[in-house]
Amino acid sequence: MLASASTILIVAEALEAHGRPVTVIDPVMVSTSGTQLLPHKAITELREHLLPLATILTPNISEARLLFENSTGNTYPEPRSLDDLIDLAKKVQALGVEWVLLKGGHLPMTKDHHAAAKDSREPLVVVDVLYNGSELHLMETEYIPSTSTHGTGCSLASAIASGLALGNDMPRAVEVACRYIEKGIKTAIPRGKGNGPINHFHTMPTIPFNV
Repeated sequence: MLASASTILIVAEALEAHGRPVTVIDPVMVSTSGTQLLPHKAITELREHLLPLATILTPNISEARLLFENSTGNTYPEPRSLDDLIDLAKKVQALGVEWVLLKGGHLPMTKDHHAAAKDSREPLVVVDVLYNGSELHLMETEYIPSTSTHGTGCSLASAIASGLALGNDMPRAVEVACRYIEKGIKTAIPRGKGNGPINHFHTMPTIPFNV
């Protein structure tokens, strides 16, 4: 997390000095519990200096709303449908970033893509919205109730960066990364209390010990 305006400016200067390389930015600004982690000035510096340098920005819903509100001074209503997510993704992309991946994990939806009731018993989905100003890609996955979700945003951004480094185009890199996170949550073993980590090693073969 880039926790101060001065740190954000230093990173932006370094990216400029290195010729604006391919950059995946996870704008960590809001905790899982909803607490704002960055002061207003730092959010403004991130929006004005880092977003134009990002190849892809990966905000969650709260972070996307915060960026929009920081830019316009207007409050963005809580999304309640897929159409709302798409609209919010387009507004964030218009702030100057090349690609935006709006993560929809905090908005479980029914199959008709509307926000699910808290006591819903039907199968639910989450949708991540990838947009670059002309191309729109929807990454729909099963909603998995789990406490093993700590670090999902960081892991997703790292997986996207790895896919891009392997030569994948953006939609393919994002799709593979989303599937990686989905399976990491599915196969995670709950540990201790609170939110534990996903299983980052689910793609690695294991050999049982001989007894």
